[in-house]
Amino acid sequence: MSQNYHFDAIIIGSGPGGEGAAMGLVKQGARVAVIERYNNVGGGCTHWGTIPSKALRHAVSRIIEFNQNPLYSDGSRPMSSTFPQILRHADSVINQQTRMREGFYERNQCKLFAGDASFIDANTISVTYADGTQDFVSAEHIVIACGSRPYRPAGVDFTHPRIYDSDLILGLEHEPRHVIIYGAGVIGCEYASIFRGLNVKVDLINTRDRLLAFLDQEMSDSLSYHFWNNGVVIRHNEEFERIEGVDDGVIVHLKSGKKVKADALLFANGRTGNTDSLNLDKIGLEADSRGLLKVNSMYQTALPHIYAVGDVVGYPSLASAAYDQGRIAAQAMIQGEAKVHLIENIPTGIYTIPEISSVGKTEQELTAMKVPYEVGRAQFKHLARAQIAGMNVGSLKLLFHRDTKQILGIHCFGERAAEIIHIGQAIMEQKGAGNTIEYFVNTTFNYPTMAEAYRVAALNGLNRLF
Repeated sequence: MSQNYHFDAIIIGSGPGGEGAAMGLVKQGARVAVIERYNNVGGGCTHWGTIPSKALRHAVSRIIEFNQNPLYSDGSRPMSSTFPQILRHADSVINQQTRMREGFYERNQCKLFAGDASFIDANTISVTYADGTQDFVSAEHIVIACGSRPYRPAGVDFTHPRIYDSDLILGLEHEPRHVIIYGAGVIGCEYASIFRGLNVKVDLINTRDRLLAFLDQEMSDSLSYHFWNNGVVIRHNEEFERIEGVDDGVIVHLKSGKKVKADALLFANGRTGNTDSLNLDKIGLEADSRGLLKVNSMYQTALPHIYAVGDVVGYPSLASAAYDQGRIAAQAMIQGEAKVHLIENIPTGIYTIPEISSVGKTEQELTAMKVPYEVGRAQFKHLARAQIAGMNVGSLKLLFHRDTKQILGIHCFGERAAEIIHIGQAIMEQKGAGNTIEYFVNTTFNYPTMAEAYRVAALNGLNRLF
């Protein structure tokens, strides 16, 4: 028998965006319902995206570190592990994250509905459970935080046992010796690192002319060189004509006439918003061709009482930003306006091996803007801490205004890059004269540390001025 429930707000999805909105609302006294179709909270971030891929990456990078360190490995019997073995490590992390997030909802008395959400009208949602039964939930405000899924083009048979997307790859049970990764975006590059770290041959097919074109070109080139040096075959400016699943693997027929065969294919070329099952046409909302919704600065859709946050609104499609978007939407709902906004310079962390992280402008952007900038660099191989840890690959680059010395961009390639970037970000976000490169020269850093790269890079940059 169906039941009717009424709340102040309904959140569709329990990923970072939904969690940010739910927690923001309950802290302001709202009664909140959260509808989650998967059997656990956390969304794609926890179960198929950020958490599992970073757990995999961490395990692989430790194996590489062990095998490269003469203290532990004499090279005769290198440590090795299979993809299914390290997936078990990822499972334990996912379970810890899930239990923690379930605790957030319980402690804050959010009502969880475990089913599929679809609109009945602009204020009412039906929740369909696994057994086919339904309940109806209504509220004054609704937040669509249903996330995204891997894009699956027509004509690619994802039911074939050797054709995977970034969700399916987490169920990989055999041990491929050779993998084709189609799509060299963030996900494709991260998995190229993981598979190559496990000594699997990798063909990385890039539909563009360079890797991660949104990055500062020097960082992109560093990654390309590192991949090449480690045996990844990168094929730029290629698109598939057709993908053929065969008994012992996959053959990718490229439009250029080339054919590439491997034991498995990971298709990682874009994502699609999970809006197709929400019955948006019932309420007059329309998603674009990739299932994404348009929103304003307060994350309101075309219907002002319905908000959308996270991957379903597109850029920047980051877990960190999604949580903040949820908080901003919650504030807008309760207070009528949002006094906080996403910071302008959102840091990017790319968990290849080694990592890449950046914040602010690239050299290419500053050149196009005709900003008179200068560059300060620190090579990790010159830092005592990096030498001690055997983390010699990488560098930190500071871009700053020649006249004001204001920090304009920070770009880091190397282990711990995503942690290192926040030191510079904190200074960059200061107001007035507090955000100049001179801060790093005039402060004292612990020694030896990776953070010391900022002092070295700042001195290097100031030495270029005349």
